[in-house]
Amino acid sequence: CQDFAHVFIAACRALGLAARYVSGYLLTRPLPGQPKLVGADASHAWVELWCPEQGWLALDPTNDVPANLDHVTLAWGRDYADVAPLRGVLRGGGVATLRVGVTVEPAAADALARSAEQQQ
Repeated sequence: CQDFAHVFIAACRALGLAARYVSGYLLTRPLPGQPKLVGADASHAWVELWCPEQGWLALDPTNDVPANLDHVTLAWGRDYADVAPLRGVLRGGGVATLRVGVTVEPAAADALARSAEQQQ
């Protein structure tokens, strides 16, 4: 998804269009009868394109769809380097294997209400 986003941004900028990189997550469970989007089980990247009359238009070039409420934005910037979700250096010997998985599901209304009450 990062490659699709970067190529899309480069093409937009080559045409003189303002575009930015967006990092976030996708809703894990699709609607009944809909396929799971690519990137739904890990962090995901998409693009926002500036349209003077509409503002930022969110597009997911990896899945060839407009980004919508299933796309949860964590950060946006010029490119991946501005919004990397994880950064650092690992030192040590031996072999290391990284496995990640993300499940993004909407919270029930009562859970949201409790969370809001706890934050007040």
